[in-house]
Amino acid sequence: MSLAANARRVLDELTATVDRVDTAEAESLVSALSAARSVHVIGVGREGLSARAFTMRLMHAGLDAHWVWDDTTPAIGPGDLLLAVSGSGAIGHIDYVARRAQEQGARLAVVTASANGPTVEAADLVLRVPGSAYRAGDDVVASIQPMGSLFEQALLVVFDLLLLDLVALRGLGLDELSPRHRNVE
Repeated sequence: MSLAANARRVLDELTATVDRVDTAEAESLVSALSAARSVHVIGVGREGLSARAFTMRLMHAGLDAHWVWDDTTPAIGPGDLLLAVSGSGAIGHIDYVARRAQEQGARLAVVTASANGPTVEAADLVLRVPGSAYRAGDDVVASIQPMGSLFEQALLVVFDLLLLDLVALRGLGLDELSPRHRNVE
């Protein structure tokens, strides 16, 4: 199959996945992000890379945002939000961190492909991005791509769409994000 034909199929998969994202869930997450004192983001593997990119975007939008695995991440507590990205909804060390954050008084938001799992069931709010992901179950958009590629790609798109809503909610212009970009590169 040609590159162009595969590209069309993958773009169709992405469109089908984003079309199934629930608007009310997305709006709830944007509101929770905006209201949080600080946002701590966690994920692992390639979906974690998508989550880490979103952490950077949140910082660009003026939020106090931290990647959980960084050594400089501060303590989490009441008024804070832990945003856990877990395609399967059942990744042991993410479940552990989520429980610990809730014990400290933080709210838990989960972005997942799965309709269930320990992290999903413990969440205060869930945003389902139903792209094919490793161990996510059957109620997802099927993919010609390996393992969780569709979920990971959809995360990048959905996170940037959420950022647009967050920027609008906070009354920011897109030009206000650039000055927060790292300037020591």
